[in-house]
Amino acid sequence: MHIFPIRVYYEDTDMAGIVYYANYLRYIERARSHWVREVGVDQNAMRAAGVVFVVRRVEADYLVPARFEDDLVVETSIMKLTGVRMVFLQRVMKDGAPLFEALVTVACLNDAGRVVRLPAEIEVLQPPN
Repeated sequence: MHIFPIRVYYEDTDMAGIVYYANYLRYIERARSHWVREVGVDQNAMRAAGVVFVVRRVEADYLVPARFEDDLVVETSIMKLTGVRMVFLQRVMKDGAPLFEALVTVACLNDAGRVVRLPAEIEVLQPPN
C-alpha cells in the first residue's frame, strides 16, 4: 500500500468549509502520480514515446466530509493488474477512518488512442490475493 499525505487548504473547500466533492478526485490523482513515480515510471519519457496513462472508470463513495485544515492520508492499493489495466482501491483517511473511497481503473493509450501494455515496471507488481 502506498501512503500519500494531504492537507486541506481553504481553496479546497466550499462555502460550508467542507472539501468540495471534486477535490477528492484531485487528491487521489496526486497519490497515484506519486505512486507511479515511486515504482520507477517516468511519465515524461512515456509521453515522449507516445504513451500516456488514462483513467477509464471511477466508482466513488463519499462517506464523511473532510474540512479546512484537516490532515488526510490517501491510501492506494492495487486490486487488479493485467497487462493492459490496473484497478486501484484508493481511500482518503482521517485519523484512520475512511472519508472517501474509490475504485479507479487505469490503462495506457498510444498516440492513435489504442490501448497498449502497461510499463514493465508496473507489470511486475502483484496485487494482493
